[in-house]
Amino acid sequence: MSEKNGGSGGKPDLDALRAEIKQTRAELGETVQALAAKADVKARAKESVEQTKAKVRAQVAEATGKATEAVKGVTHSVTSGATGALRQAREAGEPAVSDVRRNPSTAVAVAVGVLAVVGLILIFRGRRR
Repeated sequence: MSEKNGGSGGKPDLDALRAEIKQTRAELGETVQALAAKADVKARAKESVEQTKAKVRAQVAEATGKATEAVKGVTHSVTSGATGALRQAREAGEPAVSDVRRNPSTAVAVAVGVLAVVGLILIFRGRRR
């Protein structure tokens, strides 16, 4: 017998034995529950699936954030590039506009010439048919 149970060679203490049995049962119950949890393959598989889903959701959120930032950067680049191109086009066109405003007869002569060429093309096409 152990020293817990009542000492050396004497009659064991009944209350100490009952307490030891109660403790042993509790430990045994915990062990059985742990073994049952390990043996429950379905529950473990569900837990694994939930963990994988959480990881995938986190990765999707991270990828979405990165893509959003990339799109914002490209949008900014395109916007600033288009603004610069528009500014250059305006600057390049200003001398021509001012020339036409000073001397509109040149612009009218060019427009008449273009219309004459288009009219001739249409006349020749009509004769071939």
